[in-house]
Amino acid sequence: MGRYFGTDGIRGKANVSLDVNRAFKVGQYLGYYYAKNGIGKILIGKDTRLSSDMFEAALAAGISSTGCNAYLLGYCPTPSVAYIVKNEDYDAGAMISASHNPYYDNGIKVFAHNGVKIANDIEALIEDYIDGKSSVELATGDKIGKVYDVKDTLNDYINWLCAEYKMDLSNYTIAIDCANGASYQTAKRCLSALGANLVVMNDQPDGININNGCGSTHPEKLQALMKEKHYDLGLAFDGDADRLIAVDRDGELVTGDHILYICGKYLKAKGELVNNTVVTTVMANLGLFKALEKFGINNVSTQVGDKYVYEKMCQENYIIGGEQSGHIIFSKHLTTGDGLQTALNLLKVMCDTHKSINELCEGLKIYPQLLVNIQVEDKNAVMEDEEVLSLVKEVEKELENNGRILVRTSGTEPLVRVMVEAETDEICHEKVYKVIDFIKDKYQGVL
Repeated sequence: MGRYFGTDGIRGKANVSLDVNRAFKVGQYLGYYYAKNGIGKILIGKDTRLSSDMFEAALAAGISSTGCNAYLLGYCPTPSVAYIVKNEDYDAGAMISASHNPYYDNGIKVFAHNGVKIANDIEALIEDYIDGKSSVELATGDKIGKVYDVKDTLNDYINWLCAEYKMDLSNYTIAIDCANGASYQTAKRCLSALGANLVVMNDQPDGININNGCGSTHPEKLQALMKEKHYDLGLAFDGDADRLIAVDRDGELVTGDHILYICGKYLKAKGELVNNTVVTTVMANLGLFKALEKFGINNVSTQVGDKYVYEKMCQENYIIGGEQSGHIIFSKHLTTGDGLQTALNLLKVMCDTHKSINELCEGLKIYPQLLVNIQVEDKNAVMEDEEVLSLVKEVEKELENNGRILVRTSGTEPLVRVMVEAETDEICHEKVYKVIDFIKDKYQGVL
């Protein structure tokens, strides 16, 4: 983790911890870095939150001031930036988004020319420039960059998805929750082109309603609609449309774990599951691990973060991986998670198997899970405490093969996270608080 860059770019409250000056400096350094061999091309996308226009202008000004051309894609999903950068001869791309966070937050993710998030060493160079440890030269004369509007380029991404997932969805009625975010630009257009009958909600962004009581982090209204109408599938995107939580016809959630299970089994049956492996994070549900094992599918776990999932997939040529939150990567097609592509993969399985989403979820038992955060003065001291470690081992032994405990620190806050999965909510509560209460009693720095 860098000084400003986390696992998902720079993020913070708009004009508080992430202000226009910092965005301008990020743009300046990117322009300087990618204009070394003549004027470069940097694509800028944004989600629908109020501050995105402001940050777009700051980035574009910074980029052009140091000799690069900036190309404005407008409101779009994060994965569309990754796709277009990789396939349309851009040197880099920047996405302005805070994903599933409230409207008052924002962030900047940067993709290299291959559609993958930029390397840590380039992030460090940007951070040094932000901190005044290095300087860049402003472009002058005919070396100053220009700013272009390329909103129509988003059609290339939509057309590509339609071509990759050719299927007739005319027999399906699908409810879509766009989270008042970037998917309002793409999901309806793509699914309609494939013939689906659509019921669309939360597709009227006003700058402050993104993720507000809707989308993948708040799917309750979509669940209620599905429970009432029993449509074939419900799709809930997050603000920048790189993740998806689905809902079955009875209103039950279909999480990232369900999606990995459904698509992993399907790929194995087709003989396409490379190395017979699905990549997850350590936060994946115990039920997923057990279900994959039952079907003879291997599992490799990484630390939390789609960046780490993709790194592991690249190392071993795995083709499917993701997170419980619905951030799923199909590396044969894209370098990052894509909620719309994930939806298309689910629909492809439904079409090919002639099964409902409810039937496809059969065989996966999701264990109750409880995650509790505790704030401490020194999270590392807690994680190195022999008594804490001994207590965690004791709980592990008590759970045996019917549950698990995971204790880890937050990457950005002074928090220790204690998560337990077990057969009942009561067991989860008992085991989590056995550890939480011990930490609370021992460490007076708990707030």
